[in-house]
Amino acid sequence: MSIPLLFGIISLALTLVLGIPASILAMRLGIMDVPGSAPHKQHARSMPLAGGILLIIVLLILTVFFRDSLSREMLAVSIGTFAVFVFGLWDDYKGLSAGPKLIGQLIASGILISFGVQVRFVTVLSDPIVVSPVTSQLLNILITLFWLVGITNAMNLIDSMDGIVAGLGVIASGFFMGAASLAEQPALALMAAGLLGICIGLYFWNAIAVRFFLGDSGAQSIGFLLASFGILYNPLDRSPESSWIVPIMLLGVPIFDTTLVVLSRLRRQQPVGTGRRDHTYHRFIVLGVQPRYAVLGVHLMALTVGGFAFLTFYLKPWVALILFFLAIVGGIAFLLWLERKPALDSD
Repeated sequence: MSIPLLFGIISLALTLVLGIPASILAMRLGIMDVPGSAPHKQHARSMPLAGGILLIIVLLILTVFFRDSLSREMLAVSIGTFAVFVFGLWDDYKGLSAGPKLIGQLIASGILISFGVQVRFVTVLSDPIVVSPVTSQLLNILITLFWLVGITNAMNLIDSMDGIVAGLGVIASGFFMGAASLAEQPALALMAAGLLGICIGLYFWNAIAVRFFLGDSGAQSIGFLLASFGILYNPLDRSPESSWIVPIMLLGVPIFDTTLVVLSRLRRQQPVGTGRRDHTYHRFIVLGVQPRYAVLGVHLMALTVGGFAFLTFYLKPWVALILFFLAIVGGIAFLLWLERKPALDSD
């Protein structure tokens, strides 16, 4: 049995065993999601927001007991995720405005950058004569912040139904584990396997047993981890001109959903940051798709795009870029078609 697979099994076992204690802890702390507290909260009974608590407990256990197998960068990712979790849990408990949540995400991103975990896209592809090293570094940091904050919030925004975020986490972390293994990045493969096991466990507790919600602390933590994996993925044997498209495609569905929601709300002159039922999942519902199949539809979208991302491994860089461009064009066409359909909250 491979080490990443064993690591994933251990993380899954811990998540399953600690699910009930985490749920009880959330209830005792009063971290609950109350029906009707916001227009989009349509569930029947109060639910503990225990997903983030469970994720961070398992992550801390894995980090402590397997720290010798994790690289310095992976430890930085764990520390940054803990910062995101703290602000997310604060939001689950008290309810925060966008400002404090953004501060928490920037602190977490700053932790990663201080450990050297950042995008180096501009440095690799630009001519040092045209773009100075200082300018390149500044642009790299700005892209890093945009990516980390963007994906973290995208996963939080798409968390509109039981199992969506956990399922997307399963798919994306599974693909990242495979990509890191192919790229001979054992530490990243190990960390992705850990998140894979956690997300499978969270899917069970959130979508099958329906014992708790992920909450902002859970969805944001998953998003931050996946965004960090995208930065750390660095296949040395592949062309830098095309390898950067893999993380974007693996996280293409939350990017798509966030783009759909933001453009839709701007067009209708609605507040962008409010919770509404106008996501991809909700539009599937309006089209007559049953809720469980609507969730499945979102997951099938992620599997399809992830499959195309893996296909680029075996293509020449220019062919991979063409495939990426066609995927973007197809995504835009689907977005425009879907935007013309009504949402559950269309006013």
